[in-house]
Amino acid sequence: MTASTTPVNDLSLAAQSLFDAGRTGACVGAVALITLLAFEALALAAAMPAVASALDGLPHYALAFGGPLAASVPGMVLAGRWSDRHGPLRATVWGLCMFGAGLLVAGLAPHMTVLVAGRVLQGLGGGMLGVTLYVGMSQVVPPALHPRLFSLFAAAWVLPGLVGPALAAALVQQAGWRWVFLAVLLMLPVAAALLLPAFARLPALLTVPAASAAPATLPAATDRRLGYAALAAAGALLLHGAAGDHLTLLAAGLMMAGAAAWRLLPAGSLRAAPGLPSVVALRGLVAAAFATAEVFMPLALTHDHGWTLLQAGWALSTGAVFWSMGSALQARLTEAPQRRRGLQAGLLLVTAGIGALGATLALAPAGTPLAVLVVASWAVSGLGVGLAFPILSVQLLKISTPSEQGSNASALQLADALVTTAALASAGLLVAHVPSLTLGDSSGINSGITGVMALAAALAATAALCARRVFAVRLA
Repeated sequence: MTASTTPVNDLSLAAQSLFDAGRTGACVGAVALITLLAFEALALAAAMPAVASALDGLPHYALAFGGPLAASVPGMVLAGRWSDRHGPLRATVWGLCMFGAGLLVAGLAPHMTVLVAGRVLQGLGGGMLGVTLYVGMSQVVPPALHPRLFSLFAAAWVLPGLVGPALAAALVQQAGWRWVFLAVLLMLPVAAALLLPAFARLPALLTVPAASAAPATLPAATDRRLGYAALAAAGALLLHGAAGDHLTLLAAGLMMAGAAAWRLLPAGSLRAAPGLPSVVALRGLVAAAFATAEVFMPLALTHDHGWTLLQAGWALSTGAVFWSMGSALQARLTEAPQRRRGLQAGLLLVTAGIGALGATLALAPAGTPLAVLVVASWAVSGLGVGLAFPILSVQLLKISTPSEQGSNASALQLADALVTTAALASAGLLVAHVPSLTLGDSSGINSGITGVMALAAALAATAALCARRVFAVRLA
């Protein structure tokens, strides 16, 4: 019996630590890798203006963020299939290699186009690692400890959230922007050396008899999924390229991404059907809601309300801290009714926090001190996401057989990428095309930003309305 089939209510396992029974290296390595991924993502947001200025690459600024997100989609699909067929080791090694190669290419890039190519490699590798970390650690750690595991994963984002922007600014000033990439690359082998031995000890989950017809059909199925993943990536790139008046690109991107999602995600995901489809759908909705608000909040604060980038960055850091607090709180919810209420509460908190943030930004005239209201609203949102994300992750593992964990984890990550891409593209069009409303000689409402926050709140509210469907399937 593998660790993933151990009874969930085994009290002896529940009393253990994540770092018992030879799991120390794997847990430390997983946290280290997540911390590096988080730092690279958060630090680059602060450093990219300097990068674009140094490489004269402002026209490719958005693509430097959209490209990795699009490339992560085929990486997720490939990693999910490899994890189900061979265990997580192979996909983890490939993900580390591609992510590291992308860091090297970006860190040494002489032109912005080369940097974007490196970022795309990072996205492909990062997409694979997002799935393999989820699958591999869920097999290393017994199910009774899964809530603590995902709480630990969330906590790994706290330090990068607090110091990432400031450290990136210091690196750019003291050593140059290239070290934002190269510093992460230097630390990557340490995390790999801790994590890979534990994954190497895990058995392959799926073995196919030699006389079975499956070997002829599984590669074809894999090829089809990878083809749809490529279609999704192309659609995502079109969505990110649909700026200005390119509404045709937006429509084409939405159609391509939607068609790919229909094929890649579990049946019923697009309508949040009870059970697994609703888990996947709600994860995409809440991820898109939080990410959309997170991306546009600094723009509103700096452009419309006179905040500095550092001040806006500290406001964002509040969300990371409260995300960790919410994740720690859900780890204490051990009974099924508690976790159902915890999920509902988390989604409602995200809705309320983003709604309050949007109202604050819209109704307060320029120059009004907003610090308390903005920080409080974003803290509520972070707390809600911290509650909801791990509960959804644990529920997905409970309703997945061991041989399905890779593909289902891949579907969870795919929903994040696809729904977030569509939401961000729609938000960009709102900011570009919705005019501000003048309230007087010296004040007004940025209607585009207000629309963005309303969109984000609506996504979270939709997830809250569907929360009960997550637990609709009775477990054996």
